Amino acid sequence: MLRLIPKVFFNRMEEGLDLFVNGLGCQVLYRDDSLAVVEREGIKAYVVESPEYAAKDRPELAIETQCIEALFQEISARRPDLLHPNLPRVTKRPWGALEFSLLDKTHVCIVFRQWPDVTP
Repeated sequence: MLRLIPKVFFNRMEEGLDLFVNGLGCQVLYRDDSLAVVEREGIKAYVVESPEYAAKDRPELAIETQCIEALFQEISARRPDLLHPNLPRVTKRPWGALEFSLLDKTHVCIVFRQWPDVTP
């Protein structure tokens, strides 16, 4: 296996592109009327326009990183409106990871997570 690529459904394509391109800084690799493939630094997602499926599923996605502070600074400077009200800054969680989250207007949540370095 190489990687898992989520398919995220939106009522309108522009809602998904706003989150992934304008918010996360992804590039569009492919786009037609109902599908866009977005990518940044090895993470990919399929953004799909489908009001039927968007009504059924508002996912929470997690992205692991080794540079959470830099990523937080970049995204919060570009799109502070996307910061999740419950986790709007880098916070150490009870399980030991550093995390912050985004929440778009359609209620898709993206959690950024950095696990502690456990090298012996």
